[in-house]
Amino acid sequence: MLQSGAAGGRSCSFFPLLGVLFFLGIYTVLSLEIKADAHVRGYVGENIKLKCTFKSTSAITDKLTIDWTYRAPSSRRTESIFHYQSFQYPATAGIFRDRISWVGNVYKGDASISISNPTMKDNGTFSCAVKNPPDVHHNIPTTELTVVERGFGTMLSSMALLSILVFIPSAVVVVLLLVRMGRKAVGLKKRSKSGYKKSSIEVSDDTDQEEENGCMRKLCVRCAECLDSDYEETY
Repeated sequence: MLQSGAAGGRSCSFFPLLGVLFFLGIYTVLSLEIKADAHVRGYVGENIKLKCTFKSTSAITDKLTIDWTYRAPSSRRTESIFHYQSFQYPATAGIFRDRISWVGNVYKGDASISISNPTMKDNGTFSCAVKNPPDVHHNIPTTELTVVERGFGTMLSSMALLSILVFIPSAVVVVLLLVRMGRKAVGLKKRSKSGYKKSSIEVSDDTDQEEENGCMRKLCVRCAECLDSDYEETY
C-alpha cells in the first residue's frame, strides 16, 4: 500500500511537469507574432493601405512567405489576393486583379499591401499570414475593410480649410491697414490743432503714403474677390 501510494504521488507530480514542458514547447514554437489593424476605413477611388507587421525570432530568409486572403461579407469563401516569397505575386484574377501593390519590407517586419481604385464592393475581411521557417505557427489577424463615398461633411471640411487659408492673410492685411490709417488720422488731428504747416518734403511723403495706401486697398479688394470666387467654385 505504501509503495502504490508513493507511485501515485510521483505520477501526480509528473503531470504538472509535463504541463510546464508542453507550455514551454508551445511558447517556443509560437515565436512568430503578427499584428494588423482590426478596422480600416477608406474612400472610393483613394488608395487604401492594409497594414500588417510581424516579429520572428528566426532570421529572414528566402523561405519566408506572406499570404493575404479576402472574404466577402456574408460569405464563407476565401480567396487568395497576394502571395510573397522573395518576389511579389499579386492576384491575376478576381475583383482585385491588377489592384494589389506591395508596400512592405520583410527585413523591417512589414508585410503591408495597398489597394488601388477601391470601391464599396471591396468591403470584407482580409487576413495576413506570415511563415518564416522554422517559425510557422502563429496567430492570423484579420482586418475589416469599409469603403465609403466621401460625404458632404468631408467636402465641407476641405472648403472650410481653404477659406481659412485665404481669409487669414486677407484679414491680417486689413487689420494692419486700419491700424496705420488710424495712426495717420491721429497725427493729422494733432497737427491741425497746433496750426502746423507741412513742408514740401512732408507733402511728398504724404503723397507716397497715399499711393501706398491705395495699393493696399486694391490688394484687399483683390483678396476679397479671390475669396468670393473660391467660395462660388466650391459650390
